[in-house]
Amino acid sequence: MSIVERRFAKLYVSLGHAFSRPELLEEALTHPSATSGEGRGKRNFERLEFLGDRVLGLVVSNLLLKRFPDEKVGALARRHTALVRSETLTRVARAIGLGEYIVMAQSEADSGGRDNPQTLADCCEAVIGAIYQDGGLDAAARMIHGNWAAIVDEVVQPPKDPKTALQEWAQSRGLPLPVYSTVERTGPDHDPMFEVQCDVRGLPRMKAKGRSKRTAEQGAAQRLLRIVRTHRMPVTEDE
Repeated sequence: MSIVERRFAKLYVSLGHAFSRPELLEEALTHPSATSGEGRGKRNFERLEFLGDRVLGLVVSNLLLKRFPDEKVGALARRHTALVRSETLTRVARAIGLGEYIVMAQSEADSGGRDNPQTLADCCEAVIGAIYQDGGLDAAARMIHGNWAAIVDEVVQPPKDPKTALQEWAQSRGLPLPVYSTVERTGPDHDPMFEVQCDVRGLPRMKAKGRSKRTAEQGAAQRLLRIVRTHRMPVTEDE
């Protein structure tokens, strides 16, 4: 067993997959901060994250079709959104213990990078992409089923996405609909980052970032919903 394989032995068990090409897992767990200076030229998790996002979406879609054979597309779509969002990926990453394996610059680690929710979510998707490249769709599906099946069964009714819940809350109080505006767009064209602002009368202005406008809008709406719940303002449905 190589040094790399010994390092990942425990993680292999958590993932339910032993890599024949462990360098793929190394790439999936390499933060961009570790690819400058001495690490220049080394690949980080971004490419595998791109792939893993698509694999996760496909496998979760198939899982939901089988688990809820009589549900309409709208309900399935809401479940899908909840299962592939960053919060769920972060939860899975923490359960697996991915944080301790991430390679990053010391400055990044010292600032709490190993427990950064977005970093954990990105690495989780990248690991899914790495498993797909190493073992194919069946291997990736086994990992996803093993870590998402219990989450699927937690919610009996299809969850409402944050934007829908916030809109219904505003309407129930006779308020104008939430207004979303793009504050900033950064990053390269192939991997943009959006910052979006959400305004609701009577609530503080809230911002959030995401790799798509929709993701950023959902994040801003979710933050406003937390304020609504904290102040015990009735919401039509959690999430």
